[in-house]
Amino acid sequence: MERTAGSLLMSALAAGLSMGFSFLAQAVIESSLPDTPWRPLVVSSGYTVGFVIVILGQQQLFTESTLSAVLPVLTRRDMTTVAKTGRLWGLVLFANIAGTVIFAAVLQIPGVFSDQVVKALGVLAKQPYSGTFLVTVVRAMFAGWLIALMVWLLPSARSARLVIILLITYVVGISKLSHVIAGSVEASYGVMVGAASVQDYLYGFCAPTLLGNMIGGISLVAIINHGSIVAEMTDSDDQR
Repeated sequence: MERTAGSLLMSALAAGLSMGFSFLAQAVIESSLPDTPWRPLVVSSGYTVGFVIVILGQQQLFTESTLSAVLPVLTRRDMTTVAKTGRLWGLVLFANIAGTVIFAAVLQIPGVFSDQVVKALGVLAKQPYSGTFLVTVVRAMFAGWLIALMVWLLPSARSARLVIILLITYVVGISKLSHVIAGSVEASYGVMVGAASVQDYLYGFCAPTLLGNMIGGISLVAIINHGSIVAEMTDSDDQR
């Protein structure tokens, strides 16, 4: 939370751009496979690509910040920490979304990808709008819980870090759960090709997904697991 605004923005912008490769990888895989019942099982492996790039590249992703940013708030309970958390979330979310929109716009350039890939992109772009507000919130809660849990597990995973990332993000992808940044690439693309409106993006995708991701990341992980490390964090603060 002590990083400069410029550093946060650049890292978060890179993360938003990187998450676009989850969308692209899924489309490329889908366009290469026959329409069979098992195709989604393979296509969802592409969903993991963006997360691998972002996490191993140590780029700033909004949903990763729910755990690391909320724990100090729950421990210190002062306005300074709350303000720092709000600053972190605001900057990272803005730059993440900007990166996804830029990536979606680049995908619009004619001739870059085959007609089959473009068709698959169009199909995938409709998925973020497939549920009602409540359904999207619930899907996003599960996604937020899983991503925050992944962040919780990574420090102790050591050489198994890649396996943890692949396993958990694959579950998010195959379950069609809603992630505000990964899904923003698809949702933005949908707006650009006319499959959805800006209002659909803001109120049908972004608002419920952001709400659900935050509820999942904060309440189901940070608060539940807070008690197990609060003493350690308090002792650390006392030693400073």
